[in-house]
Amino acid sequence: MSRQIKDLEAELEVELFYRTKRTVRLTEVGEIFLAETKKTLEQADRAVQVVKQVSQGKIGRITVGFTGSALNIVLPTAIRQFKQLYPQVELTLKRLQTPEQVEALNNRQIDLGLLHPPIDDDTLTIETIYREQLVVALPDNHPLANVSQPLSLQQLANESFILFPRHVGSVLYDRIINLCQQAGFSPNIIQEAVPQQTILGLVAAGIGISLIHSSARTLGRSQVIFRDLIESTPILETALAWNSQATNPVSVDHKVSLRQAIATKIHKFKLCSRRRER
Repeated sequence: MSRQIKDLEAELEVELFYRTKRTVRLTEVGEIFLAETKKTLEQADRAVQVVKQVSQGKIGRITVGFTGSALNIVLPTAIRQFKQLYPQVELTLKRLQTPEQVEALNNRQIDLGLLHPPIDDDTLTIETIYREQLVVALPDNHPLANVSQPLSLQQLANESFILFPRHVGSVLYDRIINLCQQAGFSPNIIQEAVPQQTILGLVAAGIGISLIHSSARTLGRSQVIFRDLIESTPILETALAWNSQATNPVSVDHKVSLRQAIATKIHKFKLCSRRRER
């Protein structure tokens, strides 16, 4: 040990110890060196613990993309539960349309996405977590708003429609058009808009009616009435998506946590919906 200390002093070109025949004690430089060495060792220990926690998904950063409809029943409760489980994980949320999320997942700009299939991308893993039908959104002064029973699409043939732009979800858009054509008419689309709050605002203003996902009911928009349809409608799926090749260790375990939180929220939402129907 004495040899190693002398070698260290030679390397530093300082004396770390006062040496007499009776005692050996630190010099002022030696005391400073000891204090800094302790800090370095403590930092090294902390670095080891941080790396372990990151690898276990206990700390770090995760970015989640979401569409507007995910806000209705999925996102708020799921995120609240997630933050309770992982308070040291920095969570960033980005509102993006489905095509934007696909691009962001491939570019590693987000770790997880709440989006709408179908997705034609083999690099992504897609897990559907919720399915919902479409309903009719009417202004509350519309004649059909007084009809308490489900409506037929044929009753909407002469209406003006407000829909989302096709590029936002081309598959669902085309299915809506096809559904109307099967009922004997092509919808008169006078306005395209996003997000869902804007669509409902235009409906409330009496600009037109809309076919929109049933969870939009939870927004509680005044001056808008929702009615089910007699016909089976296209299904809007919400899915959790991630890049299978991504290496962020934080997102690996947290997909499970988010799925569990989402599943709990969806189950409660379905129970409430059944009670309303009764």
